[in-house]
Amino acid sequence: MRQSFKPTLIYLALSAATSFLIGNSLVSHAAEQTQQISTQNFNIAPGPLGQVLTRFSDQSGLRLIVASELLAGHQSPGLKGQYSIQQGLQQLLADTGLVGTLTGDTLLIEQVSDLGDPLSLDMMRVEDNQLGTISEKTKSYTPGTIATSTRLVLTPRETPQTVTVITRQHMDDFNLTDIDKVMQHTPGITVNTLDSERTQYYARGFPITTYQYDGIPIQRNAAYASGNNLSDMIIYDRVEILKGATGLTTGAGTPGATLNLIRKKPTYELSGHMTAEAGSWDNYRTEVDIGGPLNESGSIRGRFASAFQDKHSYLDHYKRQNKAYYGIMEFDLSPATLLTAGFDYNKSIPTGSSWGGIPILDSKGNEVEVSRSFNPGASWASWEQYSHSFFTQLDHQFDNGWTGRAYYTFQVNGYDAQLGSAFGSPDVDNDNSSYLIAGRYRGKTKSHSGEIYASGPFQFLGREHELVLGASLYRNHWKGKSFNYSSEGIGNYYQWNGESNKPDWGSVQSRNDELTLQKAVYATARFKPTDDLSLILGSRITNYHLSRDYHSRSTGEVTPYVGVIYDLNDTYSLYASYTSIFMPSTYKDKNGSLLEPNEGDSYEAGIKGEWFNGRLNASLAYFEIREDDRAEYVDYNYETNESIYEAMKAKTKGIELEMTGELAPGWNIQTGYTYKIIKRDRDNKKLSTDEPEHLFKVFTTYRLPGAWNKLMVGGGAEYHGSTWSEISNPAKDWATEQYSQEAYWLANLMAKYQFTDKLSTTLNINNLFDKYYYTNINFYANKAYGEKRNMMLTTRWDF
Repeated sequence: MRQSFKPTLIYLALSAATSFLIGNSLVSHAAEQTQQISTQNFNIAPGPLGQVLTRFSDQSGLRLIVASELLAGHQSPGLKGQYSIQQGLQQLLADTGLVGTLTGDTLLIEQVSDLGDPLSLDMMRVEDNQLGTISEKTKSYTPGTIATSTRLVLTPRETPQTVTVITRQHMDDFNLTDIDKVMQHTPGITVNTLDSERTQYYARGFPITTYQYDGIPIQRNAAYASGNNLSDMIIYDRVEILKGATGLTTGAGTPGATLNLIRKKPTYELSGHMTAEAGSWDNYRTEVDIGGPLNESGSIRGRFASAFQDKHSYLDHYKRQNKAYYGIMEFDLSPATLLTAGFDYNKSIPTGSSWGGIPILDSKGNEVEVSRSFNPGASWASWEQYSHSFFTQLDHQFDNGWTGRAYYTFQVNGYDAQLGSAFGSPDVDNDNSSYLIAGRYRGKTKSHSGEIYASGPFQFLGREHELVLGASLYRNHWKGKSFNYSSEGIGNYYQWNGESNKPDWGSVQSRNDELTLQKAVYATARFKPTDDLSLILGSRITNYHLSRDYHSRSTGEVTPYVGVIYDLNDTYSLYASYTSIFMPSTYKDKNGSLLEPNEGDSYEAGIKGEWFNGRLNASLAYFEIREDDRAEYVDYNYETNESIYEAMKAKTKGIELEMTGELAPGWNIQTGYTYKIIKRDRDNKKLSTDEPEHLFKVFTTYRLPGAWNKLMVGGGAEYHGSTWSEISNPAKDWATEQYSQEAYWLANLMAKYQFTDKLSTTLNINNLFDKYYYTNINFYANKAYGEKRNMMLTTRWDF
């Protein structure tokens, strides 16, 4: 039975109002006092003007907005002593032809024309000196700078790999409130739905198993849905997706891609927003996000955000509640030292969880056809998940232009799955009877990750270059337990409505215990032999140890990185890169021995373009990934109850084309096309065919000009190429045959009306033409439908 409309709205409104009033009382007085500051102490060493201004913005607590080309060739004498903001700017910008303008907490650096007026800028950049550009409030779809690839803070054009960034503006425009939605909008990424609670992301034909949070890697336990894909976007400023192998910054992993989720930062003045949302299938959501200074000087700043969602679904007897909380504080220990500490918390409480999808074939080999609303899960089934973490970091800026960071995070991902789901091919000769499988699983993964690194300039052969040195320690411990596993008949599969008795789970039947340790040191250098040529060289040395249930060890694993970028002119650059990644195996061969670690060598070359001073970026890449020990299923050993695998070589080839940014004033776009193909070396057989070879996505928004400028319209389109997989046909003595899905298009629409500077309403419509399609066609010979047409109406108040 659905919950009533009014109590849900009342709960959302009360929770939003309460959070706002509490947050407002904490920071409003501090914000007023901050504006009274007249002078402060600065300690900035001489150096290139760009570095000096970045340190000035950090020490003054201001956002820096400047076009990078305005800073080229300028040196600064630095700044030491007591100065007001304006006095400090005058000294730093003397004899540069530049002028600084302070608006609120934003410092805008512009060039003065011959007439004495500042020239307007095409590109705005707000820098975090270790992670790149903060995308929030830039209204941009392009990132500015990023650091995911090599720890060097570079623009997309300066990075010799394909990097996609979903910014805060893109997420807000299209109501991308969770990581699944972000991945659905990301060019080159396929989202596979296994059941109501589990999704798997694929890039270039490989599952994405490594996530980073603020650049620090955490491994995902995909099989047990341990909360990694819960991430609510209320917490994050942007999501960076680095394509190809990422061993230099992650250590072990797969060569498809790595996700880097960058958290929001505290603000230097009182700001925030509240939202109230309502959508299809009784889907309600509210957000509160507030930040600002917490003391008179503004040297302590904080931010708190929360989101609550109560939603039903297009699936019968399924509903879910999601909760997310986030808090972060920054402490200026000195003009050059910053301490940060924070936490985040996500929890999902579903009812009617499915376990797997819908059987593809019945006992006669006919395709099973059911409504998209059909839910194989029992009405009592629930797969609860949670994820919470604590993180802290210490940043210091040295007088020689170097910066250092020490980072530690502790994350817990857990699950409590009490599952029952209709499973198996309907028996046509027995009134389409089927059976219910049931099981209970509980567990959690505790991850400790620490990293320390420093970066800065150095002189060599009369030119300035950059260097990063770092070390990391990672510990991941998963402990799980399984209770009773059972099956029972449920009668006619097509009449299943989820009603059944919940089993008595009894005592624990089996346990899991896996401990993963990684220790590594790494270095990256960016050499500039000429103004037009950059050479990036890096290496990581990793010790990897998997113990407890499985035993695998890799000692002294060397991960090289080589990248070269050549600027053809002010717009285009040619680039090429080589790197690798490894993943120790848990698969066994026919003799019961573990396979060798799967190593993926990643090659990429292409051309990148940058227009309008970086507001529009594009790239065209050819990529190739070579695997030495890819595990392939061969047979099942019934004596040991273990699957048998063998190692093989495989090669992935493809091209990737992306464009992101502002095509014209008020017109943003993010689009990409990917073609990939994976073949086994020994017989040229195609692999990973249940992922499309051709994938195209485009999302765009346009703010109307003139009298209609309060209205923004937009939309998106996705093309997923045909896919196929080999399945066993019960009508043919379980012989394998090919099952395929034809190519399909999806379309989305959005419209936003800005009533005032603070108040807006946005309507998002997904799957506009209500397309029938599958998000998975071979998970235990099951398939899963994609969502029906749905919509969401969001009202937002900024303050």
